[in-house]
Amino acid sequence: MSDENQSPENAEANGIDDAADVAALKAEMAEMKDRMLRALADAENTRRRAERERSDASQYAVTGFARDMLGVADNLRRALDALPAEILEAANPQLKAVIEGVEATERGLLSTLERHKVKIVDTSGKFDPNLHQAIAEVPGNGIPAGNIVNVVQTGYVIGDRLLRPAMVTVARAGDAPAPQGGVDTQA
Repeated sequence: MSDENQSPENAEANGIDDAADVAALKAEMAEMKDRMLRALADAENTRRRAERERSDASQYAVTGFARDMLGVADNLRRALDALPAEILEAANPQLKAVIEGVEATERGLLSTLERHKVKIVDTSGKFDPNLHQAIAEVPGNGIPAGNIVNVVQTGYVIGDRLLRPAMVTVARAGDAPAPQGGVDTQA
């Protein structure tokens, strides 16, 4: 049966079918467009996440090694701090050369760490629990309560992450003058 021989009722029924088909195709097209946009957004999110992870991996790749090297830096500083000033002044030239060598080694190590974005935590001023670890509250002797009095161990950050907190003593609130004999009976 040809299209010319169709009855008006059949043509009208085909028109309804054609309209229904068009509507179904439009709905399918809208669904496919939505799926495509979601897939593109997912691909873009994956690309951004991979870029961020690559950046973090390169920036923080030395974290384990840097943490291990902090012990070396601590030992160099302890060795230098253990020498009384009077020994330094009276030291013979060979001993002075050794001390200068240890100082140069410490400077070189700290410089190398800094080149890899490992920096010393600032311990001047107010205690920050995100960067400092308080090991004791002590008489402030004129330092405002909550401020750092003494640094027991240097802290370090790598990039914007804490590598090791600075171990510090903090001025006590409502502090009375230290008792005679240097013993703190309030602790």
